Amino acid sequence: MNTMTLWHISGWEFAALALAALLVGFSKTAVSGANTVSLAIFAAVLPARASTGVLLPILIAGDVLAVLTYRRHAHWPTLWRLFPAVAAGVVVGTLFLMWADDGIVRTSIGAILLLMAAVTVWRRRTAGRETEPDAVTTRAGRLKARSYGVLGGFTTMVANAGGPVMSLYLLSAGFRKLGFLGTSAFFFLIVNVSKVPFSAGLGLIDARSLLLDAALVLFVVPGALLGKWAVHRINQRLFEQLVIAATVVGGLQLLLR
Repeated sequence: MNTMTLWHISGWEFAALALAALLVGFSKTAVSGANTVSLAIFAAVLPARASTGVLLPILIAGDVLAVLTYRRHAHWPTLWRLFPAVAAGVVVGTLFLMWADDGIVRTSIGAILLLMAAVTVWRRRTAGRETEPDAVTTRAGRLKARSYGVLGGFTTMVANAGGPVMSLYLLSAGFRKLGFLGTSAFFFLIVNVSKVPFSAGLGLIDARSLLLDAALVLFVVPGALLGKWAVHRINQRLFEQLVIAATVVGGLQLLLR
């Protein structure tokens, strides 16, 4: 990563990154998937590949705050079913990053997000909604968990864009707000921490990027507090609509850049 570019951002660019960091905190405690907007801001201010390394520690800070807030609501059987497939997706994503340029990365992730959003909307309109997370123990549910797991691992490795994929999976599995947020909080804390060695090995994280993170992480906290306040004022239907809308917006931003 050409880390020298991190020291030549303007005041307005730093303000945009600070807003993106605040959105990370909000998304982790309120509307998961909204941090696709943060992803787009980081990629617009910094080189696209370099931006993923700078954003990762910011996401981990948000994950820690989300775990502290919703730790009692996690559904661990779902997490254990997802992790093997996610690990495979992370490995595939690492190999993909070794040769793919920024344009290929953006186009691939944007297309996947839009496809997942379309599939989720279609499923919700044509089938009865599952009401219990344990419904994913069926054969079809296990296949769906593996498919979303691989896609989630791949997208989170190459662009920190796994949030929308996993959000759509948790919605399709019938999670309510608090269970959704608690399960996704632990999921992304574990997955994002596991990505650090891969990102460092690819040169996406180094001492200079971490210094920029140290300045930006301060903005994650007010965003998380705002999200904690807002989540209890958003009804379930609006919550689900916001998650899907954030996914579509994020996908379009990646495709149109």
